[in-house]
Amino acid sequence: MNSQDFEFVSQLLRKRAGIVLTGDKMYLLESRLAPLARKEGLPSIDDLIHVVRARREERLIGQLVDVMTTNETFFFRDKTPFDHLKDAIFPVLAQARKGSRIRIWCAACSTGQEPYSIAMMLDQNPSLTGGVPVEIVATDISDRCLERARQGLFTQFEVQRGLPIQMLMHYFTQQDDHWRISERMRQMVQFKKVNLIDPNFNMGKFDVVFCRNVLIYFDGPTKAGVIDRVASSVNPGGFLMLGAAETLVGSSQAFEPTQDRRGLYKLVGPAVKAVSAA
Repeated sequence: MNSQDFEFVSQLLRKRAGIVLTGDKMYLLESRLAPLARKEGLPSIDDLIHVVRARREERLIGQLVDVMTTNETFFFRDKTPFDHLKDAIFPVLAQARKGSRIRIWCAACSTGQEPYSIAMMLDQNPSLTGGVPVEIVATDISDRCLERARQGLFTQFEVQRGLPIQMLMHYFTQQDDHWRISERMRQMVQFKKVNLIDPNFNMGKFDVVFCRNVLIYFDGPTKAGVIDRVASSVNPGGFLMLGAAETLVGSSQAFEPTQDRRGLYKLVGPAVKAVSAA
């Protein structure tokens, strides 16, 4: 791949998905585009890029962006965020949302392990929300990942990563060499396609947003824009959960860190107030 082609693809990824690809990542680009070229019946990556340049076909551009997104995820990843949800978030929201509902957004959900982890946790601990119903919305930019997430079908390797054996036996059914999560759990999660850098996305207001391990792929201005859009989607006193290695320092003042709760941020402004059932 020559430098001009690398620059073209880099700019395309930045514009479409906010992904910043530096020159030392050419090997990554080549390793992920080679299978796509073969799938399209093209002899080389150079031919693939030539076709993308010439046709500007949305289907092919979408697939190029798709293969370049990072889809690393697993059930109950890092554990700490789920402890925060049980110990620090649900006790507050259970009181504040009586007579209403709690809305959770899992942004950049990949193949669905994060929202399904929340769904299973809630199913096993119904008292966490004091009877207040919970709506889980999970979004991603990848059509391929969203289709897998909706199917709820996982490999043996995937169910062995973070998923307790008791939950596997209770919520999954083996299908050949894969495991499918129960229909009841699938019904608890709504999957939608959302591009976080799109300034026009609007899904209403949420009480909790999981946006973990995605901001690290954006440059400063893109990251700030995403955080501002997320903040506008959070109810007063709502919460934001970031990845362990992520911070909002220098990017946004919309959220403030929660003391002694790594990765947990709260929307700046009035505290959550309990609402009556009326």
